[in-house]
Amino acid sequence: MRAFAVCRAKHRVKLFKLLRLAIAAMAATAMAADSPTTQDAVIYTNDFKTGLDDFQIDQEQPASVTAKDGALVIDAPAGITVWLKQKLSGSVVIEYDATAISRGGANDRVSDLNCFWMADDAKRSGNLLGTPRSGKFADYDTLTTYYVGYGGNSNTTTRFRRYIGERGNRPLRAEDEFTDVTHLLTPNVQVHIKLVASDHTIEYWRDGERLFALTDADPYRDGWFGFRTVKSHLEIRNLRIHRPA
Repeated sequence: MRAFAVCRAKHRVKLFKLLRLAIAAMAATAMAADSPTTQDAVIYTNDFKTGLDDFQIDQEQPASVTAKDGALVIDAPAGITVWLKQKLSGSVVIEYDATAISRGGANDRVSDLNCFWMADDAKRSGNLLGTPRSGKFADYDTLTTYYVGYGGNSNTTTRFRRYIGERGNRPLRAEDEFTDVTHLLTPNVQVHIKLVASDHTIEYWRDGERLFALTDADPYRDGWFGFRTVKSHLEIRNLRIHRPA
């Protein structure tokens, strides 16, 4: 009888150990599912080695836009926007590396490393894309979007705006403009850009420094992302869109 009781006790201990292992395995699986490093957290990546099928181009004048050898190269004589065709929803972080090129080319002006994110246009019935726009900057006034013009106006200003969809109205807060050289473009120097739209938190980062932040009471929770420039020569690398940590 005593031997039977001992056997039962050992069996219970073994069952408890197995149960603890099962619980630990389930917890690890749940943590992995929530981790921003898992595949589920990555929304989109592009190493720019396979062409431009994922993008739509609005261009004011014929421009050279190529994606090969690890870089999206935009060499444009006038206004141009390169839109990612995939619509984004929910909280997102958009990251990429970018360089304003100055090598003596016709468009090597070093200006306007710009971007739109969470962009939409009610007049297009929920699809900002479709027929390309002219590429002129004024054509985007009707968007609801977040926008940064980094090194705009011939590399004299860096500005953040929250567009409200009204033609001729581009709201600008005093704290959302820089004119000092440390916040402008440096020719042929790659910078890492990070855009955040996470619930009410809207941010723009450059090389680990947060340049702009907005707590948006009525945030734009879905829309499109686009690279924007004007008479400039840019190289974009390592585009990655993911959920916030």
